[in-house]
Amino acid sequence: MTTVAFSSPAAAWNRRASQARAPGGPTNERTGIPDTAHRAWFVEGRPAGFAPVTVAYERHGQGLGEPLVLLHGAGHHRRAWDPVLPTLSEAHETIALDLPGFGESPDLHPSLSRDLTTTVAWMESVFASLGIERPHLVAHSLGGLIALRLAQAGLARTVTAIAPAGFWTEAERRYAYAVLIMARQGARLLPQTGKVPVPPESLSPPNALNGRLVPRGTEALIAELCTLRQAAAFKETLRAGRAPHLFSGDIPGAPVTIGWGSRDRLLPPWQAQRVKAAIPGARLVTLPGCGHVPMADAPELVARVLLEATSPPPADASSRNFWRGTRDFG
Repeated sequence: MTTVAFSSPAAAWNRRASQARAPGGPTNERTGIPDTAHRAWFVEGRPAGFAPVTVAYERHGQGLGEPLVLLHGAGHHRRAWDPVLPTLSEAHETIALDLPGFGESPDLHPSLSRDLTTTVAWMESVFASLGIERPHLVAHSLGGLIALRLAQAGLARTVTAIAPAGFWTEAERRYAYAVLIMARQGARLLPQTGKVPVPPESLSPPNALNGRLVPRGTEALIAELCTLRQAAAFKETLRAGRAPHLFSGDIPGAPVTIGWGSRDRLLPPWQAQRVKAAIPGARLVTLPGCGHVPMADAPELVARVLLEATSPPPADASSRNFWRGTRDFG
């Protein structure tokens, strides 16, 4: 594993994180991962010609397999992958990132554009600082779009994108933005305390809660609402998403799997057909009964899909029966 010499401010943050870590400690009953393992480390990428970018991350399963990078959606954070992280970490070295301005990552320097070309440049520099080359990419929503663009640049071994953003019509984009904005406004109405109560139905944006935009369950709901409320990059990210032609062209150099919840009400599952039109070789997989955050709705199913997508191609085609409980689109 490459040893990385971090520069300020990432080095200072890492010293504080190291001092905060203690052996042992409580284990999260929902994920099976010690709570102390979720304390972030920080890495600094230095893309040529741009300001540095500092990203919070956590790393699990070092030395156990090919590296796998997890990218979250707009308004979310790296902990969105908690339900599937223990399973993935048994087969891969997993690195879950907070995108700039979300979770614990500081926002981008004001001089940096949020266009996808610039995003690919700084992501490549972050991979270099982490000592990884062409990792598997597993990504959700906004992260899915970024992962597909990274693959186009030759920076991914495989891509598994769950409900990737950007394959919408203008009307669908406006609807998705309205739901996201209502969810953020609702989160801001909640008390500013460490433990936020579940909002009453009157404060729940329609189609945004209860497994649609954020996962089911009190603990996960609280975490997601707090993250959405505090996301410094929220407005600028939505503004960047208004650009036309967010994705075009094929990805010939890496296997692509696209997963979509059959009950996704934020980005409807028919958008998957547009992904297929753009990337003819992509495999499209339905995640039955899942909303916009399938890893919270059906973690065992999602973990199986992710492990299959990031494994070497099977010698025996009959092993495709591994995809029980799923159905190909089209």
